[in-house]
Amino acid sequence: MPAFRIFLLSPAHCGGKRAELLLNERASFPLAARLRSTAGVRLGEAFSFLSGLYFRGKLTYADHFTRPPVGTTGVQVITTDRGLLSPGAAIGVADLRSFGTVDISVDQPSYRVPLVRDVTLLGQLQDIEVVLLGSVATGKYVDILLEILGERLLFPAEFVGRGDMSRGALLLQAVRKKTELNYQPVAGAIRRGPRAGKVDSKGGLA
Repeated sequence: MPAFRIFLLSPAHCGGKRAELLLNERASFPLAARLRSTAGVRLGEAFSFLSGLYFRGKLTYADHFTRPPVGTTGVQVITTDRGLLSPGAAIGVADLRSFGTVDISVDQPSYRVPLVRDVTLLGQLQDIEVVLLGSVATGKYVDILLEILGERLLFPAEFVGRGDMSRGALLLQAVRKKTELNYQPVAGAIRRGPRAGKVDSKGGLA
């Protein structure tokens, strides 16, 4: 087993109704007000608001189970145009608007180039594995990550057949139980499957 584990979190959608609400200049709720301030807000806060249970589950789980080498951020977020950022990175209105204008596509240089740069740096680290908490059903993340990380790129096998809300609930349940999910290499994995059982409010499978 590699000594170190780093998590990569897929981004929240920055072009939907939740983003419009957060970016509304007349919005008075605390997060929106802080986003407009000079200090801004943490990336993880903003994405948790935009994506709700799913991103909150990913962030909570990754924070709990990461084992990074000294000097490396153990939880990193994929962005549309900045490569990988720490969930604690400060962002403002302009940053969030920028995130919403770039398509996540391997053919989009604004997305691909900074992501390749940052993942290449991860790939140079010794004795680590990288776990993607995000969709592996399409190539928008994994095509780039696999090129660089190969067999070191893992994902939770329990994600197959689940939607975003179910994944978020599953991750929070794992933290409550202090039990990690089962990781497997993305390369060669079955990435789609029949719908999995729901996670109920008590943390079991419905």
